[in-house]
Amino acid sequence: AAIGTGWVFAVNALSYVAVIFGLLAMRERELTPVVPVKREPGQLREALRYVKARPDLLATFALVGFIGTFGYNFAVTLGGFANDVFHAGPGAFGLLNTIFALGSLGGALWAARRGRSRMRTLVVAAFAFGALSAVAALMPVYWTFALALMPIGIVAITFNTAANSTVQLTVDPALRGRVMGLYMLVFMGGTPLGGPLVGWIAEAYGPRVALLFGGLVSAASAVVVALILVRHSGRRLRVRVRPHPTVQVVERHPVPAPDPVAA
Repeated sequence: AAIGTGWVFAVNALSYVAVIFGLLAMRERELTPVVPVKREPGQLREALRYVKARPDLLATFALVGFIGTFGYNFAVTLGGFANDVFHAGPGAFGLLNTIFALGSLGGALWAARRGRSRMRTLVVAAFAFGALSAVAALMPVYWTFALALMPIGIVAITFNTAANSTVQLTVDPALRGRVMGLYMLVFMGGTPLGGPLVGWIAEAYGPRVALLFGGLVSAASAVVVALILVRHSGRRLRVRVRPHPTVQVVERHPVPAPDPVAA
């Protein structure tokens, strides 16, 4: 609002300088080389069979698909809240995004400190994201809505990191690239479907209904996935990613035999 949209894009472009510098500063000699897998027919089907045989991956893909399609549409809903619900200007819209980003930063720091991912964390974060989004949709005034975005940002980034770590750190290294390709297809492929749908709901029934719809779908998907996991396993399912191996190699030294006792 103060300097114009063009300058905002310019500042955003300059922010990538730090990312490029970080990539160039990586010490290649300290990286672990991976032998690339030769391209052969049927590799995609192999990845699909692998995901199908892993209930934890199926659950992750389902949650990511529903939340990515119906929940992550803040570019549509926040603009509608700022303009149509609270009748505020571009500055208020920018502040909403800033508060959401602060929550995401807090969630990223917490995820880095947590250090491991569990299926329980993924499901709880998905449900919390949906529930908090539904609560935010009912906030009566601008400031209560803005404050409600911070915990949404926290659980959103918690869900993202839990889903990413579950896929990247528990998948067979020979299939990791293909499985991650499927993961990104599910995560981002639903946006062309969910975005127009949520936008139509916002235009026809208002931004509150659109955000409430996305939140309820996200929370419901978490509940359904949790029930399926419990029914499939018969108990609570956990996926633990350990930073250190659980098997320890212990060096053994032979113990000399005692001298025979003289008769």
